[in-house]
Amino acid sequence: MTSVATEPHPDPIRSHEFELRADDPVVGGLQRIRARQEDTLSDLGRVFNLGYEEITRANPGVDPWLPGNGTEILLPTLFVLPEAEPRGLVLNMAGMRLYYFRPAGAGGARTVYTHPIGIGRVGWSTPLGKTRVTAKATDPSWYVPESVREEHAAEGDPLPRIVPPGPDNPLGRHVLRLAMPSYLIHGTNKPWGVGMRVSHGCIRLYPEDIEALFAMVPVDTPVVIVDQPYLAGWHEGRLLFTAYHPLEEKGGDWLEALELLDRRMKSAPEGASMAPIDWGRVARITREGMGVAFPVQEDAPDLRQWLSAAPTVRIEAVANYSPESGAARE
Repeated sequence: MTSVATEPHPDPIRSHEFELRADDPVVGGLQRIRARQEDTLSDLGRVFNLGYEEITRANPGVDPWLPGNGTEILLPTLFVLPEAEPRGLVLNMAGMRLYYFRPAGAGGARTVYTHPIGIGRVGWSTPLGKTRVTAKATDPSWYVPESVREEHAAEGDPLPRIVPPGPDNPLGRHVLRLAMPSYLIHGTNKPWGVGMRVSHGCIRLYPEDIEALFAMVPVDTPVVIVDQPYLAGWHEGRLLFTAYHPLEEKGGDWLEALELLDRRMKSAPEGASMAPIDWGRVARITREGMGVAFPVQEDAPDLRQWLSAAPTVRIEAVANYSPESGAARE
């Protein structure tokens, strides 16, 4: 769709901070925007707290570098939470997304923060498992692993043993060190790589995201790293299902999706629709791997109707900091 909308659009839905409800493993909401002449999907992804692959796979057929003035862009900002204890940091490699489950405040309310991440490329996969944050650092030096120096030397791009703080440091300005030796959660001097497989195994965030996370996450916070290409959960009486393309070296198992949905149907909350699952719809969602949460029961709107019901919103940053400066707002 390329006609330019002239009516005023509402404010965008926040896509980084949500109230956590024990009976609802889904947060956020789908939304749409209309691109401007100067926009790229990479730029729009950063404004709306989405990684590169998140926004491009949700918009198949759209030129990521020149969407075109007035082109409708879907923002996949409705998130089914990973299947993990809602505690500390949970990182899903297949979805390239981090979730921080902040401890309850004085009133008992809980909040989950979520951000896109860059992860280890093929041959340098980010390891799965449980770990914890062991230390935090601002303006760190990068002590380059010997394996990374050897790789760069072989490519004619030698690296020093230590890269000091500054614009050439790939760690950015903030680092969370993990109990897994040599693995970090950090910023980056190349924000276009967030939401892609570009690192040597570390976790990269947009500079403004790691700055905000750095201020909240204490040392000894538990960290769980999972690889879940299929996610499902009940939301407002409907069973929602998200499918990502599995990581190349791990592959995907169609049976995992079937078993997951079968488990969710057996644990339906009171008042939820008990209509059968449309397995043809599930097969299509899995095959396309758009990373979008869709309803999958036979009485649900079809996929096109579901997407067209998402509100069209203004293009403006959704977080409490500016993507241009990385500085927290008052």
